[in-house]
This record gives sequence, C-alpha cells and structure tokens, in this order.
Amino acid sequence: MLRSVIKEAKTVDEALRQALEELGIDEDQAEIEIINEGNKGLLGLIGNKNAVVKVTEKLNIEIIVKDFLEPLFEKMAIEADMEITMEDGLINIRLTGDDVGIIIGRRGETLDALQYLLSLVINRYTLDYTRVILDVADYRKKRAETLQRLAKRVAEKVSRTRRNITLEAMNPYERRISHSSLQEFPNINTQSVGEEPNRKVVIRYAPGIDR
Repeated sequence: MLRSVIKEAKTVDEALRQALEELGIDEDQAEIEIINEGNKGLLGLIGNKNAVVKVTEKLNIEIIVKDFLEPLFEKMAIEADMEITMEDGLINIRLTGDDVGIIIGRRGETLDALQYLLSLVINRYTLDYTRVILDVADYRKKRAETLQRLAKRVAEKVSRTRRNITLEAMNPYERRISHSSLQEFPNINTQSVGEEPNRKVVIRYAPGIDR
C-alpha cells in the first residue's frame, strides 16, 4: 500500500518537512492533508497547539511496475527496455530487448502469468480496477492477428462442410478474440466449452444466421 505518515510540529512547514524527510520524497510526490494548522495560544504561552500534517506518497505506476519486473528480469538474466503508457483505467507495458522472447513462454503462458501477477500488485494501490496489458515485442498484436485469421479460415471450412470444429484450448483473452472475429460471419456462431485451463472455442454451423 502507499506509505503515509502523520507529523506534529510547531508549524505546518516544519511538520511537512519532517514527514517528507521520513518518506524520502519531494513535495511534488506527495498528497498533503493539513489536519490542524496549530496556534500559539493566549499571548503565545497558554493553550499552544501544534500543527498536524498527514503526508501520503502519490501513486507512481512506473515505479511500481519497475520494482516488480526488474528483480525478476535480473534473476532471469534478461535485459529489457520498458515502455509504459497510461490511459483511463488501462496501463500498457511494452517490453523490448534481445532476450525478451523467453518471457512469452509456450503460447504466451509465462507472459499471461506475469501480467496477472502485475495486475494484482498494481490494483493493491488503486481505488478503481485498473486493467494491465503486458506485451513483449508486439507478441499480443501478432497473436491476435493469427487467431483472427485462424477463426475465419475455420469458419469458412465449417460453412462448406456444415460440421462443427473445436479450436485448441485458449485463455479467456484469446477466446474473446476468436468470438469477436466471427460476430459478423454468416451462418456461424461460436461457443466456449470445457473448464479452465482447457476451455475451448467451438465454431458451429448455424443456418439462418445471416449477419
């Protein structure tokens, strides 16, 4: 979770300085809440109240991502460059480098596992759910294009033979690609069957469905 401290001192500035120093951050990296501005009391002698300030470090997605991935890559003896972009509710992390292919794993299984773990870490710090996409050298884009071509090729065969065909087991993301790529295909519908991690897409002949 994000670190936070409460400091009490004679002035707001002094309490703020102490809090920033303890957290080891600059003021522009902090969320600052003045709980009590303090006062000097009567004649500066009676009823003095110290200022109280709460300082919380701001969410820095780039630091969170690097703190999670860099130690893993070091253990795997991998040098990877990271490109991190953020939009509303979405974080894209693109990895490039000479040895990053090993991160993909068989049919993207290692990449999917890392993406899942990274999503858990990031969403510990966010109030609203944030979607995380971890990609290696545009693997996901290329994989999506391959799945789209496969689904359409199989759908054409199903239309000719009028026999249903079941694709290989896929993760939820890849199944969504297969389903969506055939939404406009005439006389074809799709259905996911089975249990994870062996859930598959069935491409069915459905006469009368004219899109």
